[in-house]
Amino acid sequence: MASSTLSRVRRPEGKAVKPVKPVKVRRQLPTSPWLFAAPGLLITGAFILYPFVSTLVNAFTDRRTLIPGRFVGLANFRELLNDDMFWIGLRNSTLYVVGVVPALVVLPLLLALLVQKNIPGITFFRSAFYTPVVASIVVVGLIWVWLLDERGLVNSLLETIGVGRVGFLSDQWLLLLSAMAVTVWKGLGYYMIIYLAALADVPRELHEAAAVDGAGAVRRFLTVTVPAVRSTMALVGALSSVAAFKVFSEVYLMAGPSGGPAGEDTTLVMLVQRTGTGLTGRVGYASALSVVVFVVTVALMLLVLRADRRDES
Repeated sequence: MASSTLSRVRRPEGKAVKPVKPVKVRRQLPTSPWLFAAPGLLITGAFILYPFVSTLVNAFTDRRTLIPGRFVGLANFRELLNDDMFWIGLRNSTLYVVGVVPALVVLPLLLALLVQKNIPGITFFRSAFYTPVVASIVVVGLIWVWLLDERGLVNSLLETIGVGRVGFLSDQWLLLLSAMAVTVWKGLGYYMIIYLAALADVPRELHEAAAVDGAGAVRRFLTVTVPAVRSTMALVGALSSVAAFKVFSEVYLMAGPSGGPAGEDTTLVMLVQRTGTGLTGRVGYASALSVVVFVVTVALMLLVLRADRRDES
């Protein structure tokens, strides 16, 4: 069959057909995939795995910044239970989760519904809502400090309308609420993008069928939109819970290194930074605090994901 096919092929007159050279196939070495993965593995090992293992080891020692330390067992964790600042930090971090997570689960969804429609000029509003996400947290924190200061713009407006000045940055609870507001304001655009991707997969026919049945906008939101994006809401809840419990920059910038009045606004991550840094930093004790933060954040994430699976079932 092959010979007959070749015989029917017309060769150009007066031209010789060059023989095809065989292609040499190089055999791939077994180590080739590892060579490509080596840069990523080195970075992961140097900046993630090694610090994680080192923190676990240091948590059971009395190591300081310039002193290697010795093994002390669970002494650091027992000291945590008797440390008033640890309980203050745990309280503030927990309150931060309670105050921030519901807002970051619901408000970005409503915002995504507003900017989902393709109307003239909607791109500008999408970009405006996303701008705080790409802004530096230091710049954002300083802007809000200037706004909420005793002589800031907000207090000036309140004084103009006769309300009087409010100690947003001097009162313990108002300072914590102000930091929560900054976190929500900065995170709205990020989670809005996640919800926009989820809303794009919701079939339009479901909304049309619900509208034919007489369901209003609120009813369609509760019976069509929310069930369709339930898994995305669980993802947003898990991400925002971890980020809220590990909050540092917002409270640090607004409350200062001392953690507000008498340190009452200190969070756990601020306590880790304050305890483990400096020439006399207690690295072992700060590592024990870090282990507690890690365990709590993992537990929060698992609780949110398990609650979502229970609702789906």
